[in-house]
Parts: sequence; C-alpha cells; structure tokens
Amino acid sequence: MATTDVSTLFFGMTINLSIMAVALPYFMGRVNLAARYAQAGIAMQTVGWILLLWSSTFERGAWVDHTLSAISMGCVSGGMVFNAMAFQLWYGRKAIAHVPVAIAVLMTVGYTIGFSSYSFRVGWSNGLLALQIAAIIFSLCRAPKVPVGRWRWLLIICLTVQMLVLACRAVLGAFYTAEFPNFFGPYMVNRVFALSSNSMMMMSVVAILLAHRDEAARELERLATLDGLTGALNRRAWLLKADIDLANSLRYQQPLGVLMLDLDYFKQINDTHGHAGGDSALQVFANCLRAVGRAGDQFCRYGGEEFCVLLNRADFASIMAYDERMRQWLAQHAMKELGFELSYSGGIAMRMHNSDTIEDMLQRADVALYQAKSAGRGRTHAVPDLVCASIQTSLA
Repeated sequence: MATTDVSTLFFGMTINLSIMAVALPYFMGRVNLAARYAQAGIAMQTVGWILLLWSSTFERGAWVDHTLSAISMGCVSGGMVFNAMAFQLWYGRKAIAHVPVAIAVLMTVGYTIGFSSYSFRVGWSNGLLALQIAAIIFSLCRAPKVPVGRWRWLLIICLTVQMLVLACRAVLGAFYTAEFPNFFGPYMVNRVFALSSNSMMMMSVVAILLAHRDEAARELERLATLDGLTGALNRRAWLLKADIDLANSLRYQQPLGVLMLDLDYFKQINDTHGHAGGDSALQVFANCLRAVGRAGDQFCRYGGEEFCVLLNRADFASIMAYDERMRQWLAQHAMKELGFELSYSGGIAMRMHNSDTIEDMLQRADVALYQAKSAGRGRTHAVPDLVCASIQTSLA
C-alpha cells in the first residue's frame, strides 16, 4: 500500500505539472520572452516526469527504460535551464545561464552512459540536479538590476527545499543504496521528495506568476513615462523629474540649465519624405540626445518636433558645449541614417534665482528659442541679460 501511495504522489505531481503547463500559456495570454521561457521550463519538466513514469512500466534496465529515463533527465534539467533564463530576465539581466546549461549537458550525458549502475545514476542525476538548482539560487541571491517583489524570496525558499531533498536522495542512492533501492519504493526519502516536490512546484508557479505581474507593472509604468516613438521621456514624466532636480540644485547650490530644442523645417521633412521620414528624423534626434548626453541629464519629447533637455550641474559654457556636440553628431550621422540633413534651433535658460520654477525656465527658454528661429534657425540663443548673468554666476 505504501508503494502505491508513493507512486500516487508522483503521479499526482505529474498531473499537477501537466495542468500548469497547459493553463499558464492560456491564462497568461500574450507574454514577453521571460514568461515564455518560464512556460517552456514547466512544459519540459512536465514531459520529463511523464517519460520517467512511463519508463517504469517497462522492464527495469531494458533499452526502452534506458532511453525514456535518459530523455526524461534531459527534459527535467533542460526545464531548469529555461527557468534560470526567465529569472535572469526578470532580474533585468541578459538571459544567460552558462552554468545550468553545462550541468544539464553533463548530467544527461553521464546518466546515459552510467545507466547500468543504479547507485551511480541515482547519485549522479540527483546530485547534479541539486547543483544546478544551487547555481540558480546563487543567481537569485545576487542583487537584481530592477526592482523585484517578494516572489524572489518565495522562489529561493522553494528551490532551497528542492535542492536539499535532491542532495539527500543523491547521498542515499550513491552510498546507501540498500536503504533506497527503488525510485518508487516506500522509503521516507521518496515520500518527502514527492510531498515537497508537489508543494514546492505549486509555490514556484505562484512565484512565477508574481514575477510576471511585477514585470507587467514595470512595463506599464515605462509606457506611462516614455514617448512611444522616440523612447524619450514624455512631458509629464520629464516635468516630475525636473522638479526633483531643481530642488536638488537649490539645496546644493549647483547650476542648472534647460535647453529647449525644435527641429528646423519639420513640416517640409514630412511633406518631402512622408510621415515615416518625419518619424525617423525624430528617432535620430532622440538618439543624438542619448549619444551626447551626460550622466544625470534628462531629456524629453516635449511635443511634436520639440524636445527639452535638463542639464544638471551645468553652467552656460557647459550647455553651449553640449549644443556643439549635438550639432557635430547630427552633421556626422543624419545624412547617413536619414538621407537628408537635420538641424534644429535651440533656446537656453539658466536657473537664475532661488525662486525660479521649471515653468519660469521653460518660458525663458521658449523666448530664446523664438529668437533663434527669427534669426534664421540652425542656431541656439539665450536671452542676452541671462547670458551675462549666467557668465557672472559661473565666474563667481
């Protein structure tokens, strides 16, 4: 009866995995790469367990048992690789899992070669699966590059429990074979493994769903703050960040400047090259701002063909140097990437008084921008008295 109980537990776990493998893609709908990796990982582990249970119905040690068992080990360890890549992406890293991949290959090859020795294959497969999980836990314990929720610790707990049970099975199978002579036998380690695997896999799926939810929330936040065409901040997000930077500028008495930019003859670009050409021009201009910007600078698509840049800890001379870098970058790249030249007019406003607001600075920058356009475009202006005041401030 006890043997049947253990077999039933393993069978129930496989049924649960199968349901999850089918239900996750259905309920998650269209997902990104990380979620697809996680779904693939669960599907592969499901296939692995199905093949492992199927192999037990054939003569023990026969070639069918050997083949199905070896493929099942490859699927289980391969599923862990896909899960590891999903976790890396959810941590804001690249989907690289060299160590889990190497362990998966080594485990599958070794298991296939040494299948005839029960003690070897049990110790080898369980030990390397435990090592593979340990590598994933180590990766999860490293600091993520994006904010992550509590699913991280839930996942670490689940994986740690699975790792410890697998390690115990490896030791018993390799060195105390008499106490663990059958995978489906009525042994305490089998019961613990079956029960813990059932519960930990369910909790792991909960963690995966929470991780996917966190990423979806981050993506919604990103879409709410970025311009869809250029990837620059939108006006609302830029103004919020600008207010924070202005407060820091006042607190530490550091210079702060706003550069308002407008693409020259943008209507002609649309008329001549179509709206696709106009969109490309906006994208190239945003790339220019990224290429020449310094750490801490904030830029946005303010509206239409107009952009704004907030330059922290920058005096008037630094802003003019920034402007010159932009014009040089466009001279080198615009014709090559667009097939036509791209220029802009600019207006500069400095923080002049402690009572200045971002709106005050934008109004002054807009006046300077209008002057630059009136003077023939393709240049950057600042209101004359503000230029003098900013120069005096920098000299002081």
